[in-house]
Amino acid sequence: MTAPGPNAPEPTGPAEVRFEQAGARRRVEAVPLARLSVELGHLYQADYAEGADRYRELFATVAPWFRAAAESERRGADAAPRVSTCYLVDDYLAAPGPPREVLPPLLRAAEEHGVAIDYLARESACAQLGDVSPAAIVAGSLVCEPTPGTNGTRPPPMVAGWLSNGQRSGPGEAAEAGQAMSPGAQWTPPRQNVPRRHSVFVDVELWDERDGVRTWSCAFLAGVWQLLRLGLLRDAGRPVAQPRPWRGAFPDTWAELPAVVQLGDRPAPFCAYRTLSVLPGGFLPVETAVRTILDQVAVDPAAARQVRDRAAGEGLALPGYPVDRLRYVFL
Repeated sequence: MTAPGPNAPEPTGPAEVRFEQAGARRRVEAVPLARLSVELGHLYQADYAEGADRYRELFATVAPWFRAAAESERRGADAAPRVSTCYLVDDYLAAPGPPREVLPPLLRAAEEHGVAIDYLARESACAQLGDVSPAAIVAGSLVCEPTPGTNGTRPPPMVAGWLSNGQRSGPGEAAEAGQAMSPGAQWTPPRQNVPRRHSVFVDVELWDERDGVRTWSCAFLAGVWQLLRLGLLRDAGRPVAQPRPWRGAFPDTWAELPAVVQLGDRPAPFCAYRTLSVLPGGFLPVETAVRTILDQVAVDPAAARQVRDRAAGEGLALPGYPVDRLRYVFL
């Protein structure tokens, strides 16, 4: 063996080995963002059954709140604020009627009250959109709050189809484990994980299954809907349910429409830093459930970082948790 020459490189020691997750280099596409997305309402079969007068009644109530929200965004803004509107049609459990019959009077009623619907969305698309299930993506992102003092005998939400914000009432986990006559079998009240002195316990059904077919709950699909509006939902890095323009007459079935229909020529983006939902008071329990769900969803970190960075670039102080970006008006 010959000695190394004077110009030979010095020994570098063992080769450096680096490990990184496969997803670390995954490209995550960004989406355009408005400052505020205003939901003007939900359309159900019962609303359609009451006819055009019902639409006029709804928009007469909603329009002043929309104008107030838009004016609030204008204050202090250097340019016209990006505010978009959307409307959700419940075509998941029971379609309200053919789009060609339902939508023209709905859009006319909005125009009569000085409100333009920029985007129209199908609730069924929150459950399934071609080969992609937005609901399944969100369900797979659930990170449940650990309840103090439990031993894991209760099945997780992905098995049980239920999600809570604390410890359920009952005889205790000792009884569930088969010790029905033990001291642990005494009834215990429900308990919120992080109460403010007194608990507000919420238990949400995420889905049910019959004959092997899963039906997502209204509350869970509403949670998916909020994440779509916040621009935080991705499938392998690609945005889910992006708006598609529609021109001409509406079709006979809802499935013929895109998941999110762009109605205006040049509206502000569908996704937004914050959302405002103007809804009848009967939606309060559903939106309480939505907040319980979103409190326990781990959104795509790259998508979340994109939104935070862009908000900071616009000088917007954006709450760290997506659930804190939701606003409501209950009528």
